[in-house]
Amino acid sequence: MKYLKKLVFWGCIAAVVYGILSYHLIFFGSTPKLLKKAAPNANYIIFSTQGKSPESILSIDELRNNGVGELMVQMGMLSEKDLERLLLKIEEKRRGGS
Repeated sequence: MKYLKKLVFWGCIAAVVYGILSYHLIFFGSTPKLLKKAAPNANYIIFSTQGKSPESILSIDELRNNGVGELMVQMGMLSEKDLERLLLKIEEKRRGGS
């Protein structure tokens, strides 16, 4: 019975850790939003947009690829047109820098 309790306990711990590693917790001011990661990892688990420009946020590849731009539009931080413009600008910088 002790073995089963330990197994359940460690299984719960593993599930919580997996859940934490599977999402970005992004703060828009004091409003937190969850953003699903493409693959579980420890990068940008908690991220604050406070004091950061939309371009600097979108320049982070992992956040941009996981859909932070759409979340910024949803939160009213950007318009759809501004998002498209910034994404094109970032893509041009990547091509020019390669």
